Amino acid sequence: MRTLRFAIFGTGFWSRYQLAGWKELQGVECVALYNRTRSKAEALAAQFGVPAVYDDAERLLQNEQTDFFDIITDVNTHAQFVSLAAKYRKAVICQKPMAPGLPTARQMVETCKQAGVPFFIHENWRWQTPIREAKKVLDSGVIGMPFRARVTFSNSFPVFDNQPFLRELEQFILTDIGSHILDTARFLFGEAENLYCQIRRVNPTIRGEDVATVMMRMGEGTTVVCEMSYASRTEHERFPQTFLFVEGEKGSLELATDYWLRVTTAEGTLSRRVPPPRYSWADPAYDVVHSSIVPCNANLLHALQTGTLPETHAEDNLRTMELVFASYESAEKDATIHLEQYRLRT
Repeated sequence: MRTLRFAIFGTGFWSRYQLAGWKELQGVECVALYNRTRSKAEALAAQFGVPAVYDDAERLLQNEQTDFFDIITDVNTHAQFVSLAAKYRKAVICQKPMAPGLPTARQMVETCKQAGVPFFIHENWRWQTPIREAKKVLDSGVIGMPFRARVTFSNSFPVFDNQPFLRELEQFILTDIGSHILDTARFLFGEAENLYCQIRRVNPTIRGEDVATVMMRMGEGTTVVCEMSYASRTEHERFPQTFLFVEGEKGSLELATDYWLRVTTAEGTLSRRVPPPRYSWADPAYDVVHSSIVPCNANLLHALQTGTLPETHAEDNLRTMELVFASYESAEKDATIHLEQYRLRT
């Protein structure tokens, strides 16, 4: 297959890891960068050998021969750039969360559908090696049908040091990490039928919530609790690892600290480590997350090359966005939200 050419919109904190992840793959080439502050784009271009730099997004679209665009900008600009890509009939990949609100997300999907352009979401969390290995165990049936599960991301990592704009978000942890964790729950256990959520702000220096707990009944009747916190100090804190505990009819599965995967049945407990691959460009503090960029990008690239759908296309990701914003409504109303009814009235 021919090499696909792409441009990146946004050259902030996350872009260098995204670009490094693309460079691990064959058949794809970054040919241009856009950032409103040109000097930031120039610095990234110099580091990675990208030939063209722009501080005008539309001029980039007009001047460069590209197959797709990778949007890594602030969430409030996602719709603007997705619409621009659709205008020029270019496939588009967008960082999570897709949009700051559900109506905007739905409009973005419709805009791309009307333009006939592929619209994918870079949702890399489910591509983490430990989570993929846990999924294989669940699919094998060794623990039987799950009836209860816990998905936990709770730590005290100073996330605001690298991304200070997060301090100013009115809605924080559910849109930031919640879009990952709730998507992971969907990946592991299917679609939710209803949910109940409680949120809290513990850190007094931020505007949004930094703790959230969401309980869902999934399609097969599994009760799934998603715990998210940037205000927790625990003995087993291992940012940015996600912990799992799943109870099934025949046994249980645990994804614990330091990538230990334990499967317990009547025959006993089998334990093995499922660490992620290491890349020289990955920040050790984000190792398991940064390594997941590569298989996520590979899945997106294959879809672009073959005209198929990746795991995390935009219409699928709307289901995750519904869980995020239904969680906020649940917390505000202190009420259980039934997802089918929620979709009909929002």
